[in-house]
Amino acid sequence: MDALSAARAYMEAARAASTAAGGQTDGDVIDFGALVRNAVGQAAQATQTAETQAMSMAAGQGDIVNVVTAIAAAETQMETVMAVRDQVIQAYQEILRMPI
Repeated sequence: MDALSAARAYMEAARAASTAAGGQTDGDVIDFGALVRNAVGQAAQATQTAETQAMSMAAGQGDIVNVVTAIAAAETQMETVMAVRDQVIQAYQEILRMPI
């Protein structure tokens, strides 16, 4: 995932978080911590869904297409979280390198 995709995913998540928080406009302040918690929670939920689908397939009750779709969604969600994390760490390191 490149930086542009990560930025787009971050903006989508920010819009979703502001809508869920009461329909704030773009000019209002968005809580970054809540945004990160929301993204991690969604990644965990997608992973749990993928595990549930895989277990039902192993029990002979599921469909392989549903398993593959759930795993792909979980992977995409996790890659997005990791890309945002990497960008935050990179920004923090840049701040540390700034002269005082």
